Amino acid sequence: MATHLFELKRESKTLLLLFLFLLLAKNGSAQHNKYFKDFSAESSPQTIGKNISEHFLQTPHTFFGIVIKGSNPTFITYPDACAWYGAFTFAKVSNDIELKNKLLKRTELLLNEEAKLVPKPNHVDNSVFGIVPLEAYLQSGDNRFLVLGRSIADEQFKKLSSTESAALKPDVKEWYESGLSWQTRFWIDDMFMITSLQSQAYLATHDKKYIDQTAKEMVAYLDKLQNENGLFYHAPDAPFYWGRGNGWMAAGMAELLSVLPKDNSNRKRIMQGYLKMMKSLLQYQDANGMWHQLIDDANAWPETSATGMFSFAFITGVKNGWLKEKVYGPAARKAWLALIQYIDEKNDLKEVCEGTNKMNNHQYYLDRKRNTGDLHGQAPLLWCATALLK
Repeated sequence: MATHLFELKRESKTLLLLFLFLLLAKNGSAQHNKYFKDFSAESSPQTIGKNISEHFLQTPHTFFGIVIKGSNPTFITYPDACAWYGAFTFAKVSNDIELKNKLLKRTELLLNEEAKLVPKPNHVDNSVFGIVPLEAYLQSGDNRFLVLGRSIADEQFKKLSSTESAALKPDVKEWYESGLSWQTRFWIDDMFMITSLQSQAYLATHDKKYIDQTAKEMVAYLDKLQNENGLFYHAPDAPFYWGRGNGWMAAGMAELLSVLPKDNSNRKRIMQGYLKMMKSLLQYQDANGMWHQLIDDANAWPETSATGMFSFAFITGVKNGWLKEKVYGPAARKAWLALIQYIDEKNDLKEVCEGTNKMNNHQYYLDRKRNTGDLHGQAPLLWCATALLK
């Protein structure tokens, strides 16, 4: 009888501990996400992500983010790849099987009748396309997508022949011989184009070489390009804090840190660069929640693609516990609510900076064309919706 009572007490204690654990976990989760809940129907990431994804499926292939009537692009450009990837990740996190299947069907065309549109992976902007077939593989298990995506990731860090190496520019050759990608150019845009591809290859294959080489690449860019205030010039010879350029870096670091193993020797350095940048961005967010075409120029126009990318980096940081929720949670929410005010009745995002080359001219950046529906802006919208729902 005494043994029976002892067992009952032990079971009761175990059940009580389990109940307390579940209660704490539930409360902790609710607290952790309190700034990312209770959106209205109009501002719901579920609704907006769905609308923008379906709109992407109806959009013909673009020429660097813009549909040009009467002209068919000869290859898929990087804004398409980034929006495609965003729609895929949204379908996954929202468990939208129908949307996923539509995206897979569109991706499969690139293995057949649209194979000619697969870009040659001879440049960072072309190579980022590999995130599309790699995500398709992760969501379908279809090995054909893995073969295509992995071949592009391998090309980015391949060992060059003596002829190929000799053809490199002297500075690129020096970087390549130090162990960096032969596609290295030290523009901040690269730190989404390279890191997202290599991170996807790591997730798809579990081969650590992909994540190790991209972490090393990120550290090289941080050491060379990050300024004391945490922000980045567009390039060493373009000393301006261009919004979307910094957005590529912010999103790239957030993506990389999300998958980088905690024991990676470069993780601490990358986290240091990320936190330094986030602190600075917080100071430059305007009263309405937006960031501007030139981050440090309050008179520059509020720009949506940069705001979307910075929002994504904030949301990801809060959700992963890298950023203080009480500080960055309200800022991220404010940014999301500001950003979606720029979506028109056609589900096109307005005030998106056009594709931009580097230039050592302040006015050049201020005068860039402001597009509507440009996939440079549609893509970060999808990344934010995905991050909010995770």
